[in-house]
Amino acid sequence: MQTKKRVVIGALTVSLAFGGFTLGRVTQMDVVQAAPETAAPRPTVTPSGLPSFADLADHVSPAVVHVRVVGVERASERDHPSFGRRGDQRNPFGPQFPFPPGFGGPRPHQGIPRRSSGSGFIIRKDGLIITNNHVVEGASEIMVNLPDEREYQATVLGRDPKTDLAVLKVESEQDLPVATLGDSEDVRVGDWVMAIGNPFGLSNTVTAGIVSAKSRTIGAGPYDDFIQTDASINPGNSGGPLFNEKGEVVGINTAIFGNGGGNIGIGFAIPINLAKQLVPALETKGHVTRGWLGVTIQKMTTELAESLGLDEPHGALVADVTTDSPADKGGLERGDVIVGYDGHIVKENADLPLLVASTKAGTKVPIDVVRDGKTRTLTVEIAKLDEPEVASGPEATKRGKWGMALRELTPEERDRMRLKAAEGVIVAGVRPDSPAADAGVREGDVILEVNRTPIKTVDELKKAITTVTEDKPLLLLLRRNNSVNHYASLSVK
Repeated sequence: MQTKKRVVIGALTVSLAFGGFTLGRVTQMDVVQAAPETAAPRPTVTPSGLPSFADLADHVSPAVVHVRVVGVERASERDHPSFGRRGDQRNPFGPQFPFPPGFGGPRPHQGIPRRSSGSGFIIRKDGLIITNNHVVEGASEIMVNLPDEREYQATVLGRDPKTDLAVLKVESEQDLPVATLGDSEDVRVGDWVMAIGNPFGLSNTVTAGIVSAKSRTIGAGPYDDFIQTDASINPGNSGGPLFNEKGEVVGINTAIFGNGGGNIGIGFAIPINLAKQLVPALETKGHVTRGWLGVTIQKMTTELAESLGLDEPHGALVADVTTDSPADKGGLERGDVIVGYDGHIVKENADLPLLVASTKAGTKVPIDVVRDGKTRTLTVEIAKLDEPEVASGPEATKRGKWGMALRELTPEERDRMRLKAAEGVIVAGVRPDSPAADAGVREGDVILEVNRTPIKTVDELKKAITTVTEDKPLLLLLRRNNSVNHYASLSVK
């Protein structure tokens, strides 16, 4: 028996004061999930008066998987030592919020495979799995282990770095156990929750606690709306499920607080409702299509509110408007305070990205702003953001005989690297033990020439590569760290 749930997400890009982030839109689709054969048992009360999660853990554990990855060190990890690291992965949350994907330890040299592990859970009997993007990003091989010791090789169907979500697929001749997805909106502070994952590679470790806060913002981006829990989460729990007392997944364990890398009673999970919205696009397209508003916003303070004619600090303060953006064309100005969006109240700046996430690109929406102490309504048509697609799917792990995944550069990247309007392509990934890895090519390098021929597009580069026979080296001119050019010679062994 199968049940269908229809989910929709909208679109908007909001450039925050501390960096540009985007929210995305996916078209309306059906998410099919097998209905559970029996309801999960609730936690029972022991003679001591404390709850027991034993029956609940037995019921839901079969759908929790151990994700083991082999990848290669990313250049950005060495170039940004201030970022927190766990399992040899760069952590955009910063050192206070380390990812827990796998094991810590010495950093490998460039081109040497790194091995780490994380968690995930099966959401469909045909082998569809949800995990964190940072668990599988840069992986050349992904193996998934079930609690009954079955092992499968997994393929990445889609990744979304901005929400740290990834969708994997394994092929099995038998139906696989499925985790039931709940409603994270129903979660209340103080509710009991249970986490299952693979901390430090210790498969199917069960921990329990309560929801200690909701809608936490930890600086990860405009989707920040984390469930905070004191259920123990450690390195290796990333991507694993956070269950409610009904045995339903309400969150995806993602980050922990603390510089030491271990649990100190504060962990963060992505609300499952966000994942349900993004899974259809990640499964079918491999990425999320995004919209664009074109404003930089900042948090309101009491002092700013008084200066701008507000009785109290609320809304999102527009710090800047991008020229020729939808916001610019719609009449938004620097100094405006956005207090309403499409009929919804904007209480603080973090509300705006979440509200516009339900807006379809191309839709005209009313935006209420306070300007010079007076409220007015503007109409803005949301546009589609032009951004590169992340590498995903089988092609992302194969990367050809040279071992490189490639993509086009964005206009912003060209400006930052001082490149011409049509010059070079970027290396999106490097396979371990490949000719590219052996030659020292790094993720983030820009290929300017192939065998002394200038390259402008990925298609041009692929065509140039196909003309090189295996007995001949491939000479690449690379730009690294925005300004330094150097040659790399690749040879097939």
